Amino acid sequence: MKRWLGPFATFVLALAGAAHAGIRQAEPDGFLLAYAAPVKGDAAHAWAALVAVPRWWNREHTWSGKAENLSLKPEADGCFCERWSGGSAVHGRVLMALPDRMLRLDTALGPLQEFALKGILTFWIRTADDGSTRLELEYRVNGASTSGLDETAPKVDEVLGEQFARLVRWIDNGDPEPPPAPPPPPAGAEAAARARAAILEEWKQRALEEQQKKDATAKPPAKEPRR
Repeated sequence: MKRWLGPFATFVLALAGAAHAGIRQAEPDGFLLAYAAPVKGDAAHAWAALVAVPRWWNREHTWSGKAENLSLKPEADGCFCERWSGGSAVHGRVLMALPDRMLRLDTALGPLQEFALKGILTFWIRTADDGSTRLELEYRVNGASTSGLDETAPKVDEVLGEQFARLVRWIDNGDPEPPPAPPPPPAGAEAAARARAAILEEWKQRALEEQQKKDATAKPPAKEPRR
């Protein structure tokens, strides 16, 4: 993987410029990441979208490179698994499933598996009094005091934050991919804009100088003092 084996290499490379908005706590022996966003539709819609993991999970963070190889059985002890012709992997196990409300998994995601860490991933679907729906995610990871998880947290934050954003887009629009970037301005457009601004500034300065000349000409001569 840029997937999850290259995942650690990918994590390290991605660290520069990473957004750490999801980090709530980071210590050598553990960290907590949390994200939240309003989503369209009701809780049942959000739940159905959440458990359809292959539809929104980024294939770059799989072992096989194909998100369609993922599966999730949303019930107690259900497997969050990946199976492909070259092997299989358990990404996590469901600890609790409350349809339309909450999904909790025991999962040390990606390269965290090999470091004997404990990770609990929880999705909350909350319905407000006005009927609006909110999605929340918490990821708690614990290890030993020598685990260096305070340094790992920003790397996991970047990957998990991206996955959360993809899930929100999948719930809202049925498409997890980010919208296309706006096209760059035509070649030379920026230089032309600077040239126009310089011309306008020059005209403004000339107008100011002309007005100062007029004001000086119109000013009455000073009266001579009486003797």
